[in-house]
Amino acid sequence: MTRDYGTLRDPNAEYTMRDLSEEAMGLGSRGPRDVEITDVQTTMVDGNFPWTLVRVYTDAGVAGTGEAYWGAGVPELVERMRPFLVGENPLDIDRLYEHLVQKMSGEGSVEGVTVTAISGVEIALHDLAGKLLGVPAYQLLGGKYRDEVRAYCDCHTEEGADPVACADEAERVVEQLGYDALKFDLDVPTGHELDRANRHLRPGEIRHKAEIVEAVTERVRDRADVAFDCHWSFSGDSARRLAAAIEEYDVWWLEDPVPPENIEVQRRVTEGTTTPIAAGENRYRVTEHRRLIEDGAVDIVAPDLPKVGGMRETRKIADVANQFYVPVAMHNVSSPVGTVASAHVAAAIPNALAVEFHSYELDWWGDLVEQSVIADGRIAVPDRPGLGVELDMDAVAEHLADGETLFDEA
Repeated sequence: MTRDYGTLRDPNAEYTMRDLSEEAMGLGSRGPRDVEITDVQTTMVDGNFPWTLVRVYTDAGVAGTGEAYWGAGVPELVERMRPFLVGENPLDIDRLYEHLVQKMSGEGSVEGVTVTAISGVEIALHDLAGKLLGVPAYQLLGGKYRDEVRAYCDCHTEEGADPVACADEAERVVEQLGYDALKFDLDVPTGHELDRANRHLRPGEIRHKAEIVEAVTERVRDRADVAFDCHWSFSGDSARRLAAAIEEYDVWWLEDPVPPENIEVQRRVTEGTTTPIAAGENRYRVTEHRRLIEDGAVDIVAPDLPKVGGMRETRKIADVANQFYVPVAMHNVSSPVGTVASAHVAAAIPNALAVEFHSYELDWWGDLVEQSVIADGRIAVPDRPGLGVELDMDAVAEHLADGETLFDEA
């Protein structure tokens, strides 16, 4: 059975006293800003992640494209929000973001997949507003600090637990692909595991992970910065022992060594080592990231823009981080659309380190848009209106996920 999620009823959303719609707010004549949203559509591309692309259409014949972090339920939630957007002025990005948060509060707009769905719409609104106003998206965020943004390459090998294989791949990515910033996984099987459920690292496991760190960092030395990802896998004690074991090496950061829910444990890990600790991809909106930063639980904050709340929310996180002199390294597993959106924000904030690139093994990743995105480990920030990239609809159609239909042209 096919359900129309746009017709789902939520009495709280219908009768909320904080209705931020254009009608309820009494917004009047708009003059040259007189444009209305006519539709919102999604389509999913089967990449190395199932990328959910979001498109917002207007009566001006201009459409904006965004991307929501991948996951089940996101297209349905975007469809659910469509009635709250149709008829609204797309230039009121911040009001529409808060409008959606309020309307979707009963469905979890504090965190989780609902925030992710709102993120996709919010990015599309930045693309749309930039096109309508004739300015690049970074200008809507206050201008730029840099013309290009460093991309760090998330690297993999078929022998992910072999230190030499990791070092060989690091050297290849630096020498042949031109990256000077890398990341490798450390939550890889070592052969010493006795129990995968208890989060405890035995001494042999820690030695093995330290060998990976040593092999990679010693191989590339000053040619590249190297971070290592743990994917929230370890206990607090194990994370502290692992961080201590790799302190002698040139580690850019150790990412997500403990699960994201307990910030106090995260803080103890960070305070207990000189190895820089990064986290943030599983925290939502500025409120959750503010707690990470204010509590000293991270050395580097790593929000995922199409997941955390969108472009302005990521800018707000960066502003908080900057008050504590904390740099921002954006987690990113997106298509070119979400990647370029992250680059616009990274250009507009002073404390940007880099934006992740997770698809270097996918040879058609760049084909999804008509413009080049990454070259020699850098993302040139577009000066064209909006995000500055346009979908190649033939490429999108070629790589649609099973059962998906292509959304309309602008």
